[in-house]
Amino acid sequence: MKLKQILGMLALSALTFTGCEKANIDVDTTPQNGSSIGEVSGVWAKNSVHEVKGDIIIPEGKTLTIEEGVTVLMDATAKPEVVVKGNLYSLGTAENPVKFTVSDAYRTTENKFGKLWGGILAGPTCAELVLDNTILEYGGNTTSDASTSVKMGLYKATAGENLPALWFSNVNGKLVVTNSIIRNFQEDCTYIEGGKIIFSNNVFYTTGVTGGEAMNFKSGCLADVGFNFVYSCNTNALKLSNSGDRSPQAYIIAYNNTMVNTGWRRPTAKGGSVWLEASVRADLYNNLFANTRFGIKRDPKKLEDSRSKNDYNWYYGFDQTTVDQFQVGKNDVVTGGTHDVRGTTAGQNDPKFTNFPLNNPVNSPDYNTAWDFHLQGNSPALGKGTTDFTRHHKGGIVMSNGLTYVSPEPATYMGAYGTKL
Repeated sequence: MKLKQILGMLALSALTFTGCEKANIDVDTTPQNGSSIGEVSGVWAKNSVHEVKGDIIIPEGKTLTIEEGVTVLMDATAKPEVVVKGNLYSLGTAENPVKFTVSDAYRTTENKFGKLWGGILAGPTCAELVLDNTILEYGGNTTSDASTSVKMGLYKATAGENLPALWFSNVNGKLVVTNSIIRNFQEDCTYIEGGKIIFSNNVFYTTGVTGGEAMNFKSGCLADVGFNFVYSCNTNALKLSNSGDRSPQAYIIAYNNTMVNTGWRRPTAKGGSVWLEASVRADLYNNLFANTRFGIKRDPKKLEDSRSKNDYNWYYGFDQTTVDQFQVGKNDVVTGGTHDVRGTTAGQNDPKFTNFPLNNPVNSPDYNTAWDFHLQGNSPALGKGTTDFTRHHKGGIVMSNGLTYVSPEPATYMGAYGTKL
């Protein structure tokens, strides 16, 4: 073989090796597994495994699509962040979800509050982000001066912050989180600063050590939040605020959500179930509060918008301490409506969950996946809700990849789950 041919083959071999090492940098449309660090875009194909060895960045103007069944395996030593400057579509299915996780060795009781990777951080240039049938778990690492997010001025842009599972900050952007699970995070699950938004049919549990909300919305958000389930978050299931001075004014429509045992692990003024503040406009209907610390609560020094409405909500407390905290008037920070179902005695208005011990300790963050929060056929919470309100996105949010997401129709049962079919 001629020397020129040999050199050519060696060069081709070296190029092939380099391409495998950087399988997901720039564009990856191959079905095989890979490892990632640096800039990523393209398609991570169905059922592949992608080991993230360091911070990854979806560049502005680029898109990463993650297909069903993909496992995004975070290096628990490197504790990477996922920075989204372009678009991200994580498109799992109920049978085959996408999972952002860590290796089996780290999914332990000792690590149940995560901190083993950062979070998904979508900056102002991220136009569209979808998490559909996606599991985020074991994240919420603390930032340092060396963190990509701090260097880029993302989230709170300071060292020492525990990252949320998801941060989104584009008042002109589109954000959909649906059919997904966020669990085992150090503090906030989500921190949203603007956009046209749908949060629907999600589950949040085992989150928050010293603080942390399940869903935290700020100014610039026009959000429909329906049929979500939150169990024992450290602080609030919903924190709704117009802070941040972005336009438009935050307007959140939250309906048919189930909140259980929330707020007790942060026994300060902020711990509760729904917190309203700073001129947020919020409409709250058909929500079911079971053993939560407080009901819908307002900041008396920074009141919500006077046009806000909340009514047709259901309250249950296993003991008298919990029931007393639901009372409007007895607690000047608690607000409610004329059609609420709100007893005055412990044990009143049992919603009759299919399978959940109502005396389960309220300060326990541990979640049993065998529990079932559907309502029994004889539940008094069936048919007590209202559908007489509008949603922001009943016409749908249309994404540039052709997908359309519609905020779900409200139901007349209370909470996120009716009876089992």
